[in-house]
Amino acid sequence: MPTRILPAGSDPDAVRSLTTLLSQLPDAEPQPPVTDSTQLVDTLARLAAESVEELPEVVVVHERIGPVPALELVREVALRFPAVGVILVTTDASPGLFAAAMDSGARGLVALPLSYEELASRVQAVAQWSTGVRRHLGHGAEVLAGAGGTVVTVSGAKGGVGTTLAAVQLALAAQASGRATALVDLDLQTGDIASYLDIQFRRSVADLAAITDISPRVLADAVFRHDTGLALLLAPGEGERGEEVTDRAARQITGALRSRYEVVVVDCGAQLSGAGAAVVEMADTALLVTTPDVIAVRGAKRTVRMWDRLQIRKAEETTVVVNRHTRGAEIQPALVQRITGTALARTAVPANFRELQAVVDAGRLHELDARSTVKRALWALAGELGLVRAPDEGASHRGGGRGPVGFRRRKE
Repeated sequence: MPTRILPAGSDPDAVRSLTTLLSQLPDAEPQPPVTDSTQLVDTLARLAAESVEELPEVVVVHERIGPVPALELVREVALRFPAVGVILVTTDASPGLFAAAMDSGARGLVALPLSYEELASRVQAVAQWSTGVRRHLGHGAEVLAGAGGTVVTVSGAKGGVGTTLAAVQLALAAQASGRATALVDLDLQTGDIASYLDIQFRRSVADLAAITDISPRVLADAVFRHDTGLALLLAPGEGERGEEVTDRAARQITGALRSRYEVVVVDCGAQLSGAGAAVVEMADTALLVTTPDVIAVRGAKRTVRMWDRLQIRKAEETTVVVNRHTRGAEIQPALVQRITGTALARTAVPANFRELQAVVDAGRLHELDARSTVKRALWALAGELGLVRAPDEGASHRGGGRGPVGFRRRKE
């Protein structure tokens, strides 16, 4: 059986040379190359969604790739697609880089300029490893097809539109349905999840920022286990420490959480940071919360355009959620969709702060009455996004089963 090899690199000449050499290897079947990190991850996710067996045995990543640096990309691929072997092609074959590549999850390293013998040897060894992993997993390997847990980001068109409320209730809905769920506060300077849930904590996401290899034990030490079962990774109590959480750290932290939890909900707040941008870019679903008023809708449009300019996320890959919706409002959800050019959540969250005031003031948002129209809408939204376990999966949650997943990021 031929070995499927997927080359990845942003330098056309380097990729062309690599593909030519790969095509000369015995029993090799090079796939059409991908030119950036987003395209690589999207391609692998699309293939994994069909079957693990559709994934290439080997991915060859050229050091000149972006926007995600090569080592970070290797780490993400290794975490999300464990049955794929990754080879890094680089001009620096020093022991230090070799060790860093292995720590990131690479199965091999090939030095530039390319040598036929070295490339053939590495590809053969990695292909055998990948085949062995799949044989060991057997047909039960479909557990890997989802590329790890589902990551959902919740961002605000502006401050005060209900971003944190939505993030907390979506996470609670997923946890209540039987899914292991983590809730992350990435509103690094003004995050309020701890206040909404009335908890005291010592460790935060900033404590993981400087750690290059986040082991399960290290992650568990930083996570706060809430009474509801939610795993909370909170924003630092000292807002200035938010600067410690870089985009690279955010990717590593999110990857570690994705590998440990079925659902990861990230509250990104209304201000775009490098860390927030990195997580929005790698999320399966990116929600943008707005209220049906001119200022907030303008803010939503401004955010969508900025994400597109910065190549963080395309408008059609973003889902707008309308909060505080009333039937008599001049601005209705369909108009918001036309203005922003995004997808639109079918579930709109009604305006009823009276239901919320007591639990918000008490910091007991998790105790919001099940009869609350706001809670019912947000839990229905969780079902619409596929975050809750469907009844036939053994869940006891009454708020509906898995809804359509059409709002997840489209894999091209």
